[in-house]
Amino acid sequence: MSVSEIALAGGQTSNGRGAEFRRGLAASTPVLLGIIPYALVLGAQAAQKGLSVVEVPLMTGLNFAGGSEFAAIQLWTSPPHLLLITAITLLVNSRHFLMGAALAPFIKHLPKRKVFPALFLMCDESWAVGLADAQRRAAAGMRPAFSLPFYLGAGLPFYFAWVAFTTCGAALGPVLGDVETYGFAMAFPAVFLVLLRGMWRGLAAARPWLVSLAAAALSYLVVPGAWYVAAGALSGLVAAWFLAGDK
Repeated sequence: MSVSEIALAGGQTSNGRGAEFRRGLAASTPVLLGIIPYALVLGAQAAQKGLSVVEVPLMTGLNFAGGSEFAAIQLWTSPPHLLLITAITLLVNSRHFLMGAALAPFIKHLPKRKVFPALFLMCDESWAVGLADAQRRAAAGMRPAFSLPFYLGAGLPFYFAWVAFTTCGAALGPVLGDVETYGFAMAFPAVFLVLLRGMWRGLAAARPWLVSLAAAALSYLVVPGAWYVAAGALSGLVAAWFLAGDK
């Protein structure tokens, strides 16, 4: 079953599915606009490293994970060090294990033919929007808490926009030169600040975030490579486990 087909399955009426899809689109639009600048940056950087306008959408469409794509482009040489790039890609994308685990309680009722295509669309932004909505619905007593049409309404636009604008960046990169001079790179942290604000549940609940931030920052400063991603993820997970009983 394709990604688009799973939106048409399930027990909801067509009007209900359409309304949920539009609700997901509306919820994700502010963040969606924020990814456009750094999609252009990635495409331009890829073109400067020698990737063609055809190769860039293949990369961003098959490996739908912006952080690992930026890391891969930074390491890209001619010929490329494939084992190193693969290892760094796996390391940077390791956070998806935790993201998937957070979603698991909400999607366990869905058949695998729907879950796997939906998880392909899981990026930081669609995950945060989808998880926050599922948590709100669960708190309101709605069942099922996870709305698949809502999630697709949030996730599909991210996917298509990411592929389209990285391709535009690759096409325009040689004309624009160094696009970072335009300040586009600031969109990357800005988007994640918006996502964190949407998930804010008070200072006590944010303590694992602070532990993760400190561990990632320290690792970034003292350990070469992308190990700060794993350090931040694992330290945040351990902190959440130890602090779970605190109020």
